[in-house]
Amino acid sequence: MIIPIRCFSCGKVIADLYEKYVDLISNPQDEEGNPMPDGEAMDKLGLNRYCCRRMMLTHVDLIEKLLRYNPAERDIIKVSGPNR
Repeated sequence: MIIPIRCFSCGKVIADLYEKYVDLISNPQDEEGNPMPDGEAMDKLGLNRYCCRRMMLTHVDLIEKLLRYNPAERDIIKVSGPNR
């Protein structure tokens, strides 16, 4: 969902680094147009502990997928019933 504010293991604040991390690994960084590898991006951001690196590497951003669903739509279907 939303990137955790702190690392679960050590407590280091990591939420402010997530957007920078995604930007580094998604935009072309070299003259050939290749994005920066994950390890180099985390090194550049100062994520040296493996617990913090795990938090960045394994995070799945689901907020965009969840925003597509409308809870009001579900209520309309529930009120109108399956026969209508």
